[in-house]
Amino acid sequence: MQVIRFEDSNYDKKLKKAFSRKYSANEKLKGSVEDIIESVRSGGDKAVRTLTKKFDKVDIKVEQFELSRKEISSSSRATTNEVKQAIKLSNDNVTSFALSSMRKDWSTRNSQGVLVGEVFQPFNSVGIYVPGGSAPLVSTSLMTVAIAKAVNVPNIVVCTPPGPNGMICPELVYALKQSGATSIFRVGGAQAIAAMSIGTKTINKVDKVFGPGNSFVVEAKRQLFGDVSVDLLPGPSEVFVLADSSGKASWIASDLLAQAEHGGDSNVAFVTTSSKLLDEVAKELKTQSKQLSRQFQVKEVLKKGTNLVLVKSINEGVRLANEFAPEHLSLVVRNPNKIIPKITTSGAIFVGPYSAVAIGDFLAGPSHTLPTGGAGKSFSGLTADMFQRRTSVIDVSKNALKKSSKAVDVFSRIEGLDAHGKSVSIRNCD
Repeated sequence: MQVIRFEDSNYDKKLKKAFSRKYSANEKLKGSVEDIIESVRSGGDKAVRTLTKKFDKVDIKVEQFELSRKEISSSSRATTNEVKQAIKLSNDNVTSFALSSMRKDWSTRNSQGVLVGEVFQPFNSVGIYVPGGSAPLVSTSLMTVAIAKAVNVPNIVVCTPPGPNGMICPELVYALKQSGATSIFRVGGAQAIAAMSIGTKTINKVDKVFGPGNSFVVEAKRQLFGDVSVDLLPGPSEVFVLADSSGKASWIASDLLAQAEHGGDSNVAFVTTSSKLLDEVAKELKTQSKQLSRQFQVKEVLKKGTNLVLVKSINEGVRLANEFAPEHLSLVVRNPNKIIPKITTSGAIFVGPYSAVAIGDFLAGPSHTLPTGGAGKSFSGLTADMFQRRTSVIDVSKNALKKSSKAVDVFSRIEGLDAHGKSVSIRNCD
């Protein structure tokens, strides 16, 4: 881990280097994903099977891509009541939050008396990718599928990688079914994104693709934008904790390590006005990390993706937070409500010492699919309205037509589009 103090002679230079994140795909990765997409585009289901065998080391027949009713039903029997209760709690919270945040139809009259407004309708079909890998992300199924269900998307297609035996974690299957998935496919990686985006005989083309994934998945979404709409291009996990002297070192360290255990290029930052607290957090990170199960992942992030920063003031910390634009921002300060209005780029803000980021990750209600890599400066996290199409509605009365005609005539003459003007004036003649 790197410790940076405002007294350092090269403070600004160190900060710039520490907080720079570039997650763009290299040429080799781009080429590999392009080949995968073209294989699926030309070979359909057969190509998906071949790619699954190559990357997931399991041969699954095309007719076995989709989980059967029997398999889905058996997942319930294999899931304990304790897990079911946790899934229900999260599902209820996510659904409630989504219903509260949905955009509603509206209308008003403009100055000419034209009735204008918008209507919001769910996409007909969405594809959702749920990572499997070393940790089946049961929570991700809830933070994506449950939102689609709340918005009343009729066709919710889910792809998730198969395990070594060709099976999917029963708890994940149960969560997918409970949250509203209409079809579940044991297909992972870039080939899954391609199948949902392009369509095969077995996996129908969807209107929009959602969900996080590894570098291959993210790059596939990037390349297939145009064939299909996509939600976000989420990268490695991030947390930024801003604290004053009121912070408790052990709690702060545990939040940092919770994101560090994702491994890879995950980035954790602790920024504080207290030199004493900074030293205590550094000590706690070393102590607590030795007790965790994902030692390799944690050590990797602590070595190359952890920065502890001492700043002169909380306002300087706020400036750094806005510049970093973290996926998760934790505010451990005495007066957080004074700070929140100043935060302009974070994916999600966790307020106060008791707001462990993990509660947001698993069950608070807002989706944990959030912008990373600085994308929070221009993107928001996954929300209900991303599953909706918006359509504008314009209703012109005879009187409103008359009030609008003069301005339309002016625009049509300026732009040399006389047919536009005629289409309005002709109505005034009748």
